[in-house]
Amino acid sequence: MMPGIDLAGTPLSGSAGALADPADTHGFYFTDRDLDRARRLIYQQAGIALSHAKRNMIYSRLARCLRQIGEVSIPRYLDRVESGDLAVIETFTNALTTNLTSFFREPHHFPILANHLRRAGAPRPLEIWCAACSTGEEAYSIAMTAVEAFGSFAPPVRILASDIDTNVLATAQTGIYSEEHIEAITPERRRRFFLRGRGANAGKVCVREELRALVTFRRINLQGQGWPQRGSLDAIFCRNVMIYFDRPTQFGILERFAPLLRHDGRLFTGHSESLHHAARLFRPLGMTVYQLAHPGVTV
Repeated sequence: MMPGIDLAGTPLSGSAGALADPADTHGFYFTDRDLDRARRLIYQQAGIALSHAKRNMIYSRLARCLRQIGEVSIPRYLDRVESGDLAVIETFTNALTTNLTSFFREPHHFPILANHLRRAGAPRPLEIWCAACSTGEEAYSIAMTAVEAFGSFAPPVRILASDIDTNVLATAQTGIYSEEHIEAITPERRRRFFLRGRGANAGKVCVREELRALVTFRRINLQGQGWPQRGSLDAIFCRNVMIYFDRPTQFGILERFAPLLRHDGRLFTGHSESLHHAARLFRPLGMTVYQLAHPGVTV
């Protein structure tokens, strides 16, 4: 049952006191002050810059959080976020993170990755960081590409897949998806890389264990610590996440990416993302793939 309106959330004046949806008589008061506070907190926690135009989205996701924990006031909920309550911070960050992904999304990148892996092939393991893996489809697409590039389910490749959202990471670790999730994958890849569920799992598929073994999932906040080792990575995938950051935050992340890549490493970004403002760090190779602007030079 949804909680009633809490008068503690009533604004001081003006239209800022309207519910996000006036017809939602069981909703929560959501003021302009609450909106700005939520935007500030998600920026502080994750570097995500949400505009005022996202008001309804922010309200609906906060309302879901409040209903889950039985809170009745958005200001009181934001107080708990601000107080450092780790469990509340985690659900708050999960709620305001956008997760949109699919297998082999932006497919032009994967043949480029395969060629790069074959050229870089060496006795050492090749290391790849999938830096915003969501529910895992991108990380498993990288793993499939590695298997195909080396013709083996034991390629010399290690993949670190990370996200800030613990809910999507939990899904990613299981490797279980609906059959609809893999409809766009070729029949050959479906047969080779997935197992079909039976009985209670009918209508689902599971990524093969050999493929899952190539990927390690970990929670990493791109604004925080716990990043991979300097100079060890052959490729970084950070696609369609920079668009949620402002320019200073983008540059700060790119500045931290640069020392992580090997001299011939590759950075893969989303189709709508440009690194013009980071030309001293990375130079384009085409198809939204980049390499270090000055290989061998510590940035």
